[in-house]
Amino acid sequence: MAAAEPLLSITGLWKSYAAPVLLDVALDLRRGEVHALVGENGAGKTTLARILSGLTRPDRGAMRLAGQPYAPASKGDAERHGIRMVMQELHLVGNLSVAENIFLGRLPRRLGVVTYRRLHAEARAAMARVGLQGVPPERPVRELGVGQQQLVEIAAGLSGRCELLILDEPTAALTDPEVARLFDQIRHLKAAGAAILYISHRMEEIFQIADRITVLRDGRVVATRVLGTSAVRERAAVPNETPQPTSSALSRESAEPTQSPPGPPASRPMPSALSRESAEPTQSPPGPPPSRPMPSALSRESAEETKLETELTDAASLAPVTLDEIIRLMVGRNLGEAHPSARRPPGKVALRAVGLRRGTAVRDVSFEVREGEILGFAGLMGSGRTETLRLVFGADRPDAGAVYLYGADRPARIRSPRDAVRAGIALLTEDRKSQGLLLPLPVRHNVTIARLGEVAGPGGLLDGARERAVAERLAVDLAIQCRSVEQPVAELSGGNQQKVVVAKWLFRDCRVLLFDEPTRGIDVGAKFAIYKLLGDLAERGKAIVVASSDLLELLAICDRIAVMTAGRLAATFQRGEWTQDKIMAAALSGYVGAATG
Repeated sequence: MAAAEPLLSITGLWKSYAAPVLLDVALDLRRGEVHALVGENGAGKTTLARILSGLTRPDRGAMRLAGQPYAPASKGDAERHGIRMVMQELHLVGNLSVAENIFLGRLPRRLGVVTYRRLHAEARAAMARVGLQGVPPERPVRELGVGQQQLVEIAAGLSGRCELLILDEPTAALTDPEVARLFDQIRHLKAAGAAILYISHRMEEIFQIADRITVLRDGRVVATRVLGTSAVRERAAVPNETPQPTSSALSRESAEPTQSPPGPPASRPMPSALSRESAEPTQSPPGPPPSRPMPSALSRESAEETKLETELTDAASLAPVTLDEIIRLMVGRNLGEAHPSARRPPGKVALRAVGLRRGTAVRDVSFEVREGEILGFAGLMGSGRTETLRLVFGADRPDAGAVYLYGADRPARIRSPRDAVRAGIALLTEDRKSQGLLLPLPVRHNVTIARLGEVAGPGGLLDGARERAVAERLAVDLAIQCRSVEQPVAELSGGNQQKVVVAKWLFRDCRVLLFDEPTRGIDVGAKFAIYKLLGDLAERGKAIVVASSDLLELLAICDRIAVMTAGRLAATFQRGEWTQDKIMAAALSGYVGAATG
């Protein structure tokens, strides 16, 4: 059967800034199809999306929309053609209401006056589609958390005429139920004949929602594949590439854990060091190439995908598409498999929180974390994960409760972040750009800013040579990829920016590290690097707490997982005891009465 005529056809697209960003990109987007676009940070994904949505002009190349020349002069021009975009970076107006942000530039008016009753009614309908029923439409956006603000962006993108919806990392701050709701809306749009361009680093989501996938590397399209078949459309940009059997969907295990053999509890799976090999593909031994699915700790089961895998087994001519193959195309190298880490067992209790309470956000939360341990905090958005970390760090004042450090009998006096840092506690926030880094400053300043006295010379003046030496040592230690420590942090990728924040707190000699969404908005290769870094930090004896909306991430890297629900700590699971079903049941437990009462 002939392929459907593309809704949007791109040929020979080029874009350069100081260096080339897109090189001869060609892409077809079809009606009724979800087309995934993947690649490492800096591959050109967002630049391409900005060109399609009228935010950036290409240097050369051609685009045709429904067979007609298409060259949007602005975002508004693109929207008039039915092309809408939800961007990775939030672009909301904090002082305006949720409703005003959703319909910004197209507020309902009568005789030139905004009709707020109609605005709020339409906003409620748009908000309900993404699960924001509980938020008043007149509430200022600045009062919402990052995840809820992301949902407001998505609600705006889903409202109005939509021929092509571009989603750039739409789920970075969303929980699993919120992702499922978004996917329902995507399927509705797809059934209505819209095209969806889905940009994400989350491979499990792509295999769940996408029909085709295009891989960008260094600004070039290196492959386009149909998910669900072995059809391969690789370009000559990948030399000596031999298509290998691939699977349409990730192997997603049952929620029941694999039984461990007798003996001591297994250590958590930890991604091995990234193999920085050449871009040449690894040669397979004779015989059928093995399928290399996603590590079990990062996998889920889907009835739809199980059915599809059965169909693939029955069709001898079709073979599985592996996650490894997509990643190899993205990064030009092979990433090490996850494997049990041979870390030492956790040591003494480093931090013990007792009865923390702040309004209804945090209600009588108690927990402890040991040296050399990674403790995860799971829960739905608004469950109190971030708020708990902020109380421990002194960013917010608790109504009650205390924090004890390193076995002390008396509670630590933590009334501010400064007190926490002096006590050896660091918080790496979910918004590293505004709360963790000084983006215009070079790497060396960001690394040393929390302990300038250590790099000061006689008279208290900054010793530039000493500062550079410290920054260079930590850059090597943490594998921070930068031209030099003089490079502005704003120019680094998300993963390397996160490493700079870690370097800052390591230089400050913090022993307890609190991570809030540590891999939000960074690519799959950088995620594995961050996972390895967390394991290395635990190996050094650091006590680590990780709050994440990505349950699969927590299952992969944590020794224990504490589950928050409606401000309370519902349960804590040891590795080997948990299942995804148990964790999700605990996460929902605090809302069952409200939903059924």
